[in-house]
Amino acid sequence: MSTLDELTRGAAEVIQADELGERLAAGRPLRVKVGFDPTAPDLHLGHTVIINAMRRFQDAGHVAIFLIGDFTGMIGDPTGKNVTRKPLTEEDIRANAKTYAEQVFKILDRSATEVRFNSEWFGEMSSADMIRLAANHTVARMLERDDFDKRYKSGQPIAIHEFLYPLVQGHDSVALKSDIEMGGTDQKFNLLVGRQLQAQAGQKPQVIITWPLLEGTDGIQKMSKSLGNYIGITDPADEMFGKLMSISDELMWRYFELLSFRPTADIDKLKQAISEGRNPRDIKFELGIEIVDRFHGQGAGESARENFIARFRQGEMPEDIPQKTLPAGNEGLGIAAALTACGLTASNSEAFRMIKSGAVKIDGERVDDRGLIL
Repeated sequence: MSTLDELTRGAAEVIQADELGERLAAGRPLRVKVGFDPTAPDLHLGHTVIINAMRRFQDAGHVAIFLIGDFTGMIGDPTGKNVTRKPLTEEDIRANAKTYAEQVFKILDRSATEVRFNSEWFGEMSSADMIRLAANHTVARMLERDDFDKRYKSGQPIAIHEFLYPLVQGHDSVALKSDIEMGGTDQKFNLLVGRQLQAQAGQKPQVIITWPLLEGTDGIQKMSKSLGNYIGITDPADEMFGKLMSISDELMWRYFELLSFRPTADIDKLKQAISEGRNPRDIKFELGIEIVDRFHGQGAGESARENFIARFRQGEMPEDIPQKTLPAGNEGLGIAAALTACGLTASNSEAFRMIKSGAVKIDGERVDDRGLIL
């Protein structure tokens, strides 16, 4: 696999791939930008997909620019929202930004990272400057965004400040002179605005690399704290390991591709090992150990694995079993549907496999009846 392929492993789209190849071939350190609005106090593994990609660029000799959107956070990113997003207070932003800056160095190389805040330039921008920035885009172009288009057609209000968000994010790239900007697939429109503004400013437009949104532990919806399917990078080691063990065998490969630093060739060997009869659980152990070690230090992953085996393989019950309340209806709720609704399995078919393997128990008694109604 080429350097370009390894750097963009798992990416959804590269705009423009030929430009990226040319810049890599030039041999100079590239400025790779990723921006995060400090909307929550902690990062989760979904956030780290892009941060991991930045680390691969650092290992190849490039500079990571970790931009904390303390100014844009007060606007509120409208991406994917069907209503106007409530802006954060300055106090929330300062507290969350401090946490982000501390957590990001669990992955990034501090010596090859610039941590920047976009209040550095927007705090000095005058009203006239902001109007000139707004003149770079039309309302018609803004309405090309899927979320704005849907809200406009459905009669949902769109505040003027929300139209400013893509322009403000795009201007960050001008201020930082970024060569590459990375973001989730939902950020593509905003990233393209950055290319446009750089060209208008006489800069070489940045290459854009978008990354898929990581599914949460349920294997269905994107990882989100509000959905309860997240794995926080500050979660205790045993809890982090246990959550990783709960993902489906199919989702495991997605996590390997987007979260692991193993070379692609090594991951291919693990897939081959399973095809030759190795237990997928053992491969999942390797994923869990790697990720727990990253955030808790060398040896923490193996310790978490041993604790996991002691608690679950030897029949010991954990003290912190989460409780879920599910609507049963008049006819009750099938065991497979209950497991899936709780996020313990990704689908009913996976639940049936778990029942068949003896992995499902109720009050300590093994469940063998896949048609059991609760």
